[in-house]
Amino acid sequence: MKSWIQTGAIACLALAVTSTTPAQQDGQSPPADRYNADVASAWADQLYDAVRFQPQPPMVASRAIGYWGVAFYESVVPGMREHRSLAGQLNALTKLPKVNQGVAYHWPSAANAASAAVLRGLYTNAGVLASIDALEQAFIDDFASPPKQVPDAVAQRSRNFGQAIAAAVLAWAAQDGFAEYNNCPYTAPVGPGLWEPTPPAFAPPAQPCWGRLRTFGIVFPGQCTAGPHIAFSTDPSSAFYAAANEVYTVSQTLTADQINIAQFWADGPGTGTPPGHWVRILRQVTQQHGYDLAVAAEGYARIGLGVADAFIACWNDKYTYNLLRPITYINDYIDAAWVPLIVTPPFPSYSSGHSSQSGAASSLLTDLLGDVTFTDDTGTLYGFGTRSFTSFTQASDEAAVSRLYGGIHYSFDNNMGLAAGREISDIILQRVKFRK
Repeated sequence: MKSWIQTGAIACLALAVTSTTPAQQDGQSPPADRYNADVASAWADQLYDAVRFQPQPPMVASRAIGYWGVAFYESVVPGMREHRSLAGQLNALTKLPKVNQGVAYHWPSAANAASAAVLRGLYTNAGVLASIDALEQAFIDDFASPPKQVPDAVAQRSRNFGQAIAAAVLAWAAQDGFAEYNNCPYTAPVGPGLWEPTPPAFAPPAQPCWGRLRTFGIVFPGQCTAGPHIAFSTDPSSAFYAAANEVYTVSQTLTADQINIAQFWADGPGTGTPPGHWVRILRQVTQQHGYDLAVAAEGYARIGLGVADAFIACWNDKYTYNLLRPITYINDYIDAAWVPLIVTPPFPSYSSGHSSQSGAASSLLTDLLGDVTFTDDTGTLYGFGTRSFTSFTQASDEAAVSRLYGGIHYSFDNNMGLAAGREISDIILQRVKFRK
C-alpha cells in the first residue's frame, strides 16, 4: 500500500505540472471549457484505485462512481454556460448549493475539493484516504504556483463551493437505502433451476437487496427489466439446454483472442470492477482525444448515472429470477468435472451485470461523443495487454460476449442485459437534460 500511495502522489504531481489554467482575476470566471481535463483524469484514476485498494463488489463501486460523477459535474456546471444542474432532475435531489454572482471561481479547484470530499465520505481505507489527501493537496499547491497562481480568494471560494457540493451530494446519498439494504439478510429460494452457491468458494449470494436502492435517473428499478429468461429445462432438446451447452462447447474451443477477451474484461476482485473499467475508458478517451474539463465532467456524470442505475435494475432482476449459473447446470446435466475459465461470482446469473452496465455506459457516452476510436490499456494493469475499438458500442458488445467466453453467463444473460442497459440509457436521456 505504501508504494501505491507514493506512486499515486508522483503521478498526481506530474499531471499537475502539465495542467493549464487561463489567466484569472477576482471577478472574472473563465468557462470550464477553457481548462484541460487533468483534474478530472487524476480523480478518475484515484477513484479507480480506491475501488481496487478498498475492495468492493461491482454494485457498491457503481454507487460510488454515481455519486462522484454527480459531485464532479455539479462543482463545475456553473462554469458550463450551455449546461444545467442535475438538481430537480435526479430522484430526490431537490436542490444544491449555488455560486455567488459577480465573483470569480476557479473550476478545477472546485472540482478538486468536491472530489476529495465526496470520496472521503465513501471510503474508509487508511491508504485510500491518505492518497485522496495527497492528490487534493498536490492540486492545491499546483494551482497556487506559477504559472497559474490562482488568487487566494478565488481558490478558497472555489474550494468552499466544491466542499458544499460534496456535502449536499453525500447527504443525498445517505437517503438512498444503502444503510438499510447493504448486505441484507437473505435466504435463497431452493428448487429446480434456481441459483445455488458455486465453486470454489461456495459464497453466499452477494447484495441480494441491491435492487431496492433508490435509482438515480430511471424512475424505479423495474422500469428497465430484462424480462423473463428462457424457460428452465433439463430436456436436451430444449432451448435452455442449448444455451447451457453453448457455454460448454465454446469453452472447449476458445481461441487465444477469446481467452484474452474474457480475461481483459473479467474485472474481478482486486480490480477496479466492471463499472470502474468504464471510468478508466473515459479517462483514456479524454486524454487520447484532448477533451476539456467541461466535456469530461459531463462524461463522468453520464457514466455514473448509467452504471449506478444499471446495477440497481440488474440486481432487481437477478433476485427476482434467481437463475442458476452455467457451472451448476453443466456440472449437473452435461459434465460433472467442467470448470469455467473465469471464477463464477456469487450471485444469480440472469441478467449479466457487466453487460447491462456496459450497455448503459456505452450508449450514454456515444450520445455525448459519437463513435470515437480508442485504445483501452486497463488490461495492462493485470497482464492482459491493450485492446482497440472503433466505438463505445463495439467495446460494450465485446464486454458482453466476454462473459460467454469466461463461462460464467449464458448468451441470453448477456444479450438481454446489454439491451436493458441501453434502455436505461434511453430513459436517462429522456428524463435528464444536461443542456439548457
